[in-house]
Amino acid sequence: MTDLNTQAELVRRSLKRRYRKERRFRAYGIVAVGVALLALITLFSDIIGKGYTGFLKTTVTLEVNLDPELMYLDDASDKDALRMADFKAPLLAALRQELPDATTSREDTRALGGLLSGYAANELQDRVAADPSLLGTRQVMTFLAHGNVDVYNKHAGETAYSIKLTPQQQQWVDTLKANNVVNTEFNDILFVHGDSREPANAGVAGAMVGSLLTMLVTLLLSFPIGVSAAIYLEEFAPQNRLTDFIEVNINNLAAVPSIIFGLLGLAVFINLFGMPRSIPFVGGLVLTLMTLPTIIIASRAAIKSVPPSIREAAEGIGASKMQVVMHHVLPLAMPGMLTGSIIGMAQALGETAPLLLIGMVAFIVDVPDGLFDAATVLPVQIFLWAGSPELGFIERASAAIMVLLAFLISMNALAIWLRKRLERRW
Repeated sequence: MTDLNTQAELVRRSLKRRYRKERRFRAYGIVAVGVALLALITLFSDIIGKGYTGFLKTTVTLEVNLDPELMYLDDASDKDALRMADFKAPLLAALRQELPDATTSREDTRALGGLLSGYAANELQDRVAADPSLLGTRQVMTFLAHGNVDVYNKHAGETAYSIKLTPQQQQWVDTLKANNVVNTEFNDILFVHGDSREPANAGVAGAMVGSLLTMLVTLLLSFPIGVSAAIYLEEFAPQNRLTDFIEVNINNLAAVPSIIFGLLGLAVFINLFGMPRSIPFVGGLVLTLMTLPTIIIASRAAIKSVPPSIREAAEGIGASKMQVVMHHVLPLAMPGMLTGSIIGMAQALGETAPLLLIGMVAFIVDVPDGLFDAATVLPVQIFLWAGSPELGFIERASAAIMVLLAFLISMNALAIWLRKRLERRW
């Protein structure tokens, strides 16, 4: 009886130790998840806190007197006369009308000109050129404020931002804000303009189009090649040393740093074949090389997940090997293939290093029209803006990160939806 009691006591102690270990393990898991969530919340809070102002712009609304004598312009339909006309003068006159204490001295004139974007005079010229009847009239027009005014309007009083306006300019901006001349609006320029030397006029439209074109080339090349390679290796290739060598190298290539693929693209596509730098087509080729191992591995895993009974049933009714693969195995494995491909594409979308080596770091103002036009991509655009000393560019870099994250989250959500939508259970 004593032995039974002793054994029961040992079992109870053993169970207590096991339960304590399980509770500790569960607690460690909860702590790990909590730390991960805290890090994620901190990251998103920092990005959103710095980047949400990038979706806002500062504008100046003025009543502009398009006086022909003031602009030295008699005929607005004459292109040569338009080029020689002074379109800054009516803007400065409109600002002086709102700021009576501003004089016509050289210092005040330079300070007033620093309140408007450097493209304001060009914008006024384009409007007059588009509608010559505006000459000699008064028009209420809205222009972009200078980048320094934009920073002051959004971040006045914040120690993290250095205000580059003079005290006189700050007083003028405060007066214009009180008179509803300076306003804050949604920054549509961020989505319709390309890069610019001036932060207030810079946008991600060129980088977004460049990313889409690059991803299009990557998708059109990597998906059919990757799926075909996976089908051959899994269903048709003989098991010998050659296929083992290929499989090992595919797995190794998936772990190769992305910059190596950039060096390969530079050596082969640009130096050997003489393709131009900084075009989406070459970028797509480089990202295809980087994405192929991921797609092949994911596709092979999806093919292996198809039950052998499906193949045996198809072969039992007389289907050929090709018919078994194309009519039965491939449709059932397609959800996993699509998921792996989209995840691989999302990884490629965020890559910077390989694209820097093929010249996609160039300053591109125009939005590309095709695969062979000079372009940049979102990660490279973020890299360029983040390294700029201008605070306006750093603000827009954070906004561009939010745009890139939106793309990545959308692609991963699409992968999850496709898997749930197309997945079949046996």
